[in-house]
Order: sequence, then structure tokens, then C-alpha cells
Amino acid sequence: MPKYNKLIRDLIPDLIAAHGNQAQIQVLEEAAYVTALRQKLYEEVAEFDESGEVEELADILEVVYALAQQMGIERADLEAIRREKATRRGGFAKRLFLVETT
Repeated sequence: MPKYNKLIRDLIPDLIAAHGNQAQIQVLEEAAYVTALRQKLYEEVAEFDESGEVEELADILEVVYALAQQMGIERADLEAIRREKATRRGGFAKRLFLVETT
């Protein structure tokens, strides 16, 4: 059986079982979970970078929301922080690329 050693979505063991296979899983303690979430974020960003597919963006968001939850931040609060920062510093709609300053 292949070894994965990575964080998975909650329903993956059920999907594996539905295909007639068994999944060996463990429930992570909080510190290990946060570390695994951070690793998962890099994994998902790399997958988006490779594929460019919107589904990978959704995966990135799911990991970001889980990280925020671990920090005690609700989705709505995270969005409020994002909006406030966009108000103060702008977004990326203008496609500006800083070359240098003098």
C-alpha cells in the first residue's frame, strides 16, 4: 500500500473504504496538526502553480480557513481583516510590479 504521510480531508478514509481499501490514519495533536496544515498549504500552492485550476484555489482556501480556525479566527473575521488591509494598502487589481525604489 502506498505511503502518504500527509494531512487529508475528513472524508478521505470513507472514500478509501468505499473503494475496498483500508486507510491507516492517526489523529494529530494540535502542534503536529498546525505543522501539517502549513505543509499542506505549500502542497496546495504548488499544485495550483502547476495546474492553474480553480479547484486548487479552493483547496488553498480550505487550508487557510483551517489555519485561521486553529488561531481562533473565524472566516468572517479573516475576511474583515483582508478587507481592512485592502482598504489601507490596496489589492492587486492594478497589476502593479515594483521594480525598484530610489
